[in-house]
Amino acid sequence: MKRLILIFALIASPLFAVQPDEVLEDPVLEQRARDLSTGLRCLVCRNESIDESNAELARDLRLLLRERLVAGDTDEEAVDFIVDRYGEYVLLKPTVTGANLMLWLAGPIMLLIAAVIGWSFLRNRSQAVGTEVKDGLSEAEKERLRQILDG
Repeated sequence: MKRLILIFALIASPLFAVQPDEVLEDPVLEQRARDLSTGLRCLVCRNESIDESNAELARDLRLLLRERLVAGDTDEEAVDFIVDRYGEYVLLKPTVTGANLMLWLAGPIMLLIAAVIGWSFLRNRSQAVGTEVKDGLSEAEKERLRQILDG
C-alpha cells in the first residue's frame, strides 16, 4: 500500500530535471532559481522549461542562472543576462514590445483586413444583382448562332 501511495505521489508531483549537484545550499536562492527557471525555455526541447528538460543545454542554463543568483544578481538581472546571451526566444512568455508587438498584432489586423475585403465583396455583389441584363440576342447574333448549330 505504501508503494502505491509513493507511485501516485511521484506521478502527481511535477517532474523536474534538476540534478542534485545543481541544487543550491541556500533554500531561498534555490527557490528563486526554480521560480525563474520555470519561465525560461529549453532551446532544444522548445516548449519545456529548463527546469523540466533533461537536455544538456537546459542544464547549462540552469547552472548559469544559479551562478548569476549566487553572484548577487536580482531576478530581473539574471533573466536579462540570459536573454541578452540567448535572445528573447528563451522566454516562455515573450514580451509585448518592439518587434514582438508586430507579431502580436498581425493576426487581429489580418482578420480585420479580411473582414473588410469580404464585406466589400458582398456589398458589390448585392449591388450587381440589381443591374439589368440585356435580354435577348441581336439579329446578327441569332443568325450566327443558327449557322453554328446547323453545322
